[in-house]
Amino acid sequence: MKKFMNTAETMAAESVEGFVRAHESFVVFGADRKCVRRRQLQPGKVAVISGGGAGHEPMHIGFVGQGMLDAACVGHVFTSPTPSQIISAIEETDSGQGCLLIVKNYDGDIMNFEMAIEMAAGRHDIETVIVADDIETARVGEGRGRRGVAGTLVIEKLLGAAAEQGMPLQALKRLGDGLSTRIRSMGVALNGVTVPHTQRTTFALGAGEMEVGIGIHGEPGHSRQPFTASDAIVHQLCETIVGDIAMKPGAKALLFVNGLGGTPPAELYLAYNAARRFMEKRGIEIERSLVGTYVTSLDMQGLSITLALLTTEELQLWDFPVITAALRWS
Repeated sequence: MKKFMNTAETMAAESVEGFVRAHESFVVFGADRKCVRRRQLQPGKVAVISGGGAGHEPMHIGFVGQGMLDAACVGHVFTSPTPSQIISAIEETDSGQGCLLIVKNYDGDIMNFEMAIEMAAGRHDIETVIVADDIETARVGEGRGRRGVAGTLVIEKLLGAAAEQGMPLQALKRLGDGLSTRIRSMGVALNGVTVPHTQRTTFALGAGEMEVGIGIHGEPGHSRQPFTASDAIVHQLCETIVGDIAMKPGAKALLFVNGLGGTPPAELYLAYNAARRFMEKRGIEIERSLVGTYVTSLDMQGLSITLALLTTEELQLWDFPVITAALRWS
């Protein structure tokens, strides 16, 4: 295994340090480097905090900045941040209006964020939004429900914009919970993930195979299928997504095609074109689009498709100015 790293043990910490130094005009380390936070915190607003294991960059640290997250906590590769890291982020960013924690639906993330809330609740007003946009976990009967995958970006963007405009904590909580029912994602991979600590891939595929319904920690999907043309792959993903989300006539949507780490932009745009044609044939109005590598699984060659059904007000939140390392528009 060849990777640009010194040791597997120091890879995540050295990568995060490089990120902070590269974007030091608007992010800084928190105390003892337990979190990455906005350099200029905005007083009088709810603090929006998220986090997870390393290996998903630019999520979550790439979304810290004006109009999105106030802080993000990074664990080791594919390992949840510790309660101590989460408490540090809460302590550093709460300006008196409380904190909203955005948590992906994985056992380790849920457990550690809950422990942090228990320890910090006496000093801070805290609410949590659980992101659970993945379709496949719910179908294979793993018992813990849907995973939080690329739809996490959508929720962080909308709630970050709403908080920046002064929305109070309880209203942010209601908005986030409502969004979770209208965002669905599904992914496909052409190879497994090369994990630095183990120096081997999480699953192996033959030259003519693909894995459908994968997660973002190198988990295999619900089925191994023959590799086929891109349009057929995208059609299968989109058909499953549309069949799993409550559609209304004239629905307005955000369509997000996300690279998982090893897929070039040309292939992502090709997939977006096929996905958009699919959605428009079914009467879904694509009002906003996002294409790129934002929620990764290290070096996985694959992609995911996310459909988010949004109201006019939520589309305005999507358009609200954002200044982060990974998302930036005015």
